[in-house]
Amino acid sequence: MLNIRPAAVAGAFYPAQPKALRHQLAECFEAAKPVLSELGRHPKALIVPHAGYIYSGPIAASAYALLKPLRNAIQRVVLLGPVHRVWVSGLALPGATRFETPLGQVEIDQAGIEAIADLPQVSISPLAHAEEHSLEVHLPFLQTVLDAFKLIPLAVGSATPEQVAEVLDRLWGSDETLIVVSSDLSHFLPYAEAKQIDRATANAILRLDINLAGEQACGAHPINGLALAAKQHGLVPHLLDLRNSGDTAGDRGRVVGYGAFALMEANHEHAQH
Repeated sequence: MLNIRPAAVAGAFYPAQPKALRHQLAECFEAAKPVLSELGRHPKALIVPHAGYIYSGPIAASAYALLKPLRNAIQRVVLLGPVHRVWVSGLALPGATRFETPLGQVEIDQAGIEAIADLPQVSISPLAHAEEHSLEVHLPFLQTVLDAFKLIPLAVGSATPEQVAEVLDRLWGSDETLIVVSSDLSHFLPYAEAKQIDRATANAILRLDINLAGEQACGAHPINGLALAAKQHGLVPHLLDLRNSGDTAGDRGRVVGYGAFALMEANHEHAQH
């Protein structure tokens, strides 16, 4: 029986019409900063922002562009984002069988959900997902750069790094599984102050610091969990882009920070040399 989670922020964070959405996605990729070729082509995990596309789309696109050579290889995406509307303890699944966007439906990976269902930090909360944008805004990007893939969407509330890392470890898989963490950086600071704080936060992420706080990144809890898992699995983080809304489509009086990161397996990185 289908239980579809409909698009909640189409027409707000991104266009509701498929043609207009595809056009804006193409513009985001065109505006993305070119990614250094020595990064290789095998990101295991991405950290990407989740604002409206006019604000953070080009920054997100710099990460998603890395997936184009992996269009057929990636078959499962574990997507984690912070809750903005309905608080949850731990990590919450939506209780749905599909997520819908203007570009079509994405099937939920029921086998993956069964693999984490017994963990005490994992719950089911349709309410937490119903209006949440932090996961939804990534789906059109993923639908553009990947062929058929299944989704494990996790809305993250008050979860420790260890709790998140345990979930990721269960779902780690191999080259067929991609992990995406959704997070913006600082919020509503003056432009120069935001740039300084976001640079410090980016450096912390590059060190795989597991102690980020919410004022540094709204997705601090899933980022901290990914950082811990990355240490355990030998991933190397790379900064792809670091900008804010004052650089893209907003004024510079009060800006929101955005960063895009790719975490690669060390052996892929060394293969480039």
